[in-house]
Amino acid sequence: MKRVIQFHKAFLPAAIVSIALILFGLVGLATKGINLGVDFQAGVNQSVRLAYPAAEVSYAGSGTPVLSISESEVTVVFSGAQVVSRTATWKLATVGTIADLAVAMRTEGIEVSVFDGAGLSADLVVPTYQGDYALGTVPVIIHRMPKSTAEVFGSIEQIRKAVESVGSASVQNIGPASSMQYLIRVRDDGKDPAFSGTVPGLIRRALESIYGANKVIAMKTDYVGARFSKDLATNSWKLTLFTVLAILAYATIRFKMQYAMGAVLAIIHDGLIMVGFIVWSRMEFNTTSIAAILTILGYSINDTIVIFDRIREDRKLDTTAKLSSILDKSITETLGRTIITTLTTMLAVFSLYFFTSGSIKDFALALLVGMVSGTYSTVFVASGFVQLWENIRVKRQPKPAAAPAHHAAKS
Repeated sequence: MKRVIQFHKAFLPAAIVSIALILFGLVGLATKGINLGVDFQAGVNQSVRLAYPAAEVSYAGSGTPVLSISESEVTVVFSGAQVVSRTATWKLATVGTIADLAVAMRTEGIEVSVFDGAGLSADLVVPTYQGDYALGTVPVIIHRMPKSTAEVFGSIEQIRKAVESVGSASVQNIGPASSMQYLIRVRDDGKDPAFSGTVPGLIRRALESIYGANKVIAMKTDYVGARFSKDLATNSWKLTLFTVLAILAYATIRFKMQYAMGAVLAIIHDGLIMVGFIVWSRMEFNTTSIAAILTILGYSINDTIVIFDRIREDRKLDTTAKLSSILDKSITETLGRTIITTLTTMLAVFSLYFFTSGSIKDFALALLVGMVSGTYSTVFVASGFVQLWENIRVKRQPKPAAAPAHHAAKS
């Protein structure tokens, strides 16, 4: 017979450890606060890319052609008065070098003056991100990516230092460091009424003061208003509360109240542990963090339901055994499943953590912490509460009356 692990003996020490960790997190929350992202505070999200200026493109003919560069091709759409509408397309993978691309575009009447990287592959040309270029006599600049890691310039530390003068900002990598793409978030303190219009320009000038003119490309700019951020924060805690209440209702219907309360206590424990980790690690708290917390709540309750199902089955098979013995037996029987499920899930999350960056990396790290907490809380918090409830119930039961003494008959 498989050896039964005496889990119930660790319920009290585990409760002490959990309380200590939660108090530690609450102290951090009170003293340090949460590092709120722009999702929950008004501000600007500016995605930028550092690149090398490669060529100037202009057009002196009739009409106003529009230049668009994607990851795979360059497209120019000709339209306007006295112009036959047409579209010219060049595949970056097959056109050859940047110089070859310039020659091909000149056949369409477009003037391209290459001043850097003429002999490099055309697929190093950087896409147009924020709108396409309307070509005219005033030249526009197209950029190229570095040809090797030796040409990579800039770092996230330099970016952070550069934008310090702009305001309260946070910086994250987008993709690998070699791509030189960054997400810059600047919070709106409400002092500048023209904040959304002025900050993107300030960010660009701050970066160009370090890296030089025309080496900074604005990929995307988003502004989060104060009202939107407030509504998002309100809806987030409402969503979390609704999730907890829904789990309580589900567990109550499927099991008894003591099991439902134990399950809810376990997921509240997991949520507080994750919040404490986010506070002390200074990880940015944003909508991705909310998604991680809700994911862990679902993961934890699933593991808890599996163990509670086994407890219910074992209790039906042995109605005379103590609840502590049933808990130990049921948790031991499901321990292999719990460990294998957690480890296999962690393999996927570890891949996200090691091979991504930015908010996805933070999401994976929060999941890893939450999965460890979720497995722990299922075994020790949820089951421990069920045991505590049972102990209180037994103590409150009236003791049976003592049997009357029988006196021997007198002879």
